[in-house]
Amino acid sequence: MTAQIETVDFFAFDNSYARLPDRFFARLRPTPVAEPRLVRLNKKLAWHLRLDPGKLAAPEGVEILAGNRVPKRGEPLAMAYAGHQLGSFVPQLGDGRAILLGEVIDRDGVRRDIQLKGSGPTPFSRLGDGRAALGPVLREYIVSEAMATLGIPTTRALAAVTTGEPVWRETPLPGAVLTRVASSHIRVGTFEFFAARGDLDAIRRLADHVIARHYPEAVDAANRYRTLLDLVISRQAALIAKWQLVGFIHGVMNTDNMSIAGETIDYGPCAFMDVYHPEAVYSSIDNTGRYAYGNQPRIAQWNLARLAETLLPLLAEDKDAAVKEAQDAIDAFAIGFETAYAAGLSRKLGLFQPRPGDLSLAQDLLERMARNRADFTLTFCRLCDAAASPDADAGVSSLFTDPSSFDDWAAKWRNRLAEESGEANERRAAMRAANPALIPRNHLVEEAISAAVNDGYFQPFESLLTVLSMPYEDQPAFGHYVDPPRPDQVVHNTFCGT
Repeated sequence: MTAQIETVDFFAFDNSYARLPDRFFARLRPTPVAEPRLVRLNKKLAWHLRLDPGKLAAPEGVEILAGNRVPKRGEPLAMAYAGHQLGSFVPQLGDGRAILLGEVIDRDGVRRDIQLKGSGPTPFSRLGDGRAALGPVLREYIVSEAMATLGIPTTRALAAVTTGEPVWRETPLPGAVLTRVASSHIRVGTFEFFAARGDLDAIRRLADHVIARHYPEAVDAANRYRTLLDLVISRQAALIAKWQLVGFIHGVMNTDNMSIAGETIDYGPCAFMDVYHPEAVYSSIDNTGRYAYGNQPRIAQWNLARLAETLLPLLAEDKDAAVKEAQDAIDAFAIGFETAYAAGLSRKLGLFQPRPGDLSLAQDLLERMARNRADFTLTFCRLCDAAASPDADAGVSSLFTDPSSFDDWAAKWRNRLAEESGEANERRAAMRAANPALIPRNHLVEEAISAAVNDGYFQPFESLLTVLSMPYEDQPAFGHYVDPPRPDQVVHNTFCGT
C-alpha cells in the first residue's frame, strides 16, 4: 500500500463545509488500498471541473482517486446525517463508506463536492467495512451519467477505480472506489440529524449554509427560511416530475437519500421501467412497494414534510404560525409536481398548445399501457414516428397485448393533434427531444456489470456509456440497445450493493 501523503495541487479546493463546526462531520483520511487501477475517468466532466484529465489518469492521480493520497488543500471528512429509512427514523447514519475530499468551483462558477465512495470505514460505518464492490460502483457510474445526458439533475461520476482487494458480501467481490461529484451532499437527513438532538444552532447554521450555497435568492427574503423551504420543494417537485417522465424508479427514497440541492443522489436499487405499471418495484428491500414508481411523488412530499418539521423553530416564533407556514409550503409540492408532470406528458405526446383535456388523454394512454404490458420507453419513442405518419401506428400497437387498445386511443390523439399548428416532421423532432430512445435498461446494465466483475471485461460497460451519451439520437449501429429485454433477460430485482 502507498503511504498517505499530501500530493501536488490537482484540485483547487475551497472547502466551505469543512468550515462548519466539528459536530457536522468527522475528520479522517481515506483508508489506502493495495493496487489501485483506473477503470474509467470522465474526461469531459474533469475538464468542466477545471481538472487536468492527464494528471488524474497518471499514477499519482489514480492514487488520489483510490484514497491512497490526499490532495493538497484537501480536508477529508465524513458527513453526519440521520434519516427515515423505509419510514422508520434512524437518528444517526452518516457517511459510512464515503469521504468528502473537498469542493471545487467549476467552469460555470458552481461549487461542486468531490467525494470518494467506498473509501474505507468511518465513525458512521455501523460495523460496516466502508468499502464498495465493483458492481454497484459501475451501476452508479452508468445510471448517474445516463441521467445527466437525459437532462435530469443528478450527482455525477468522475472516476471508477478498482482496489486490488476483495470486498466480502455473500461472496468475495472485487473492490472499487467511485469518485462522485455533487452540488453538495447535504440531505434532508442532515437537518434531521440536528433536529433529533435539539440543536437549533446547528439547524440555523446548516440552513444559512444551504442558502448561501444553493439558494442565494433567499438571502434577502422577508422570511428566508420559509423561502428556503419553498425553493427546496420547488426543485424537488420538478425533479420527481422528470423521473416520472422517463420511467425512472429510485428504489430507496429515504430522507437521507434526498438532496437539498435537488439532485438525484444514491443510485442503489434504482431501475428504469421496461413494461409500464404504476406499481412497478425493482428494489429487493422494498417489500411493501413504498417506493414504487407511482408512489414517488407522494413519498417526495412526505420526505419534504420531514424537512419542514426540522425548520419549524426557524419559520416563526409562534408554534401554530410555524406549522401553518410549513403546511402551506408542503401543500405547494403537489401543484408544482402536477404542473411540471402534465407539461412534460404533453411534450411527450406532441401537444404544444395546451388544451383542457390533454392530461386526461395522456393518462388514458398510460392506463392502456399498464393493462397491455406496453414498454414505457419504446411506446413513447415510436409515438414520435406515429405523430408524423399514421403508417407508423403499427409499430406502437404491436407493443400492446391488445393492439386495438392503442388504436382506439390513437384515434382520439389524432383528433387532438389536428388542433396543433406546425408541420408533422417538426412535431416529430420536438417529440424526439422529449422521448429518449435509449435508457440504461436493466438487463444491459447487468450484462455490463457481470462482464466486468466476473471476467474483468469492461468493453460492454464502455459501449453502454457511449450509447447512453446520446439518448435522444438515432443510433442504427446500436439498435439492440433500444430493444426491450427478452423474457429470459428481464431483471426483476435490483440491490443496494452496500
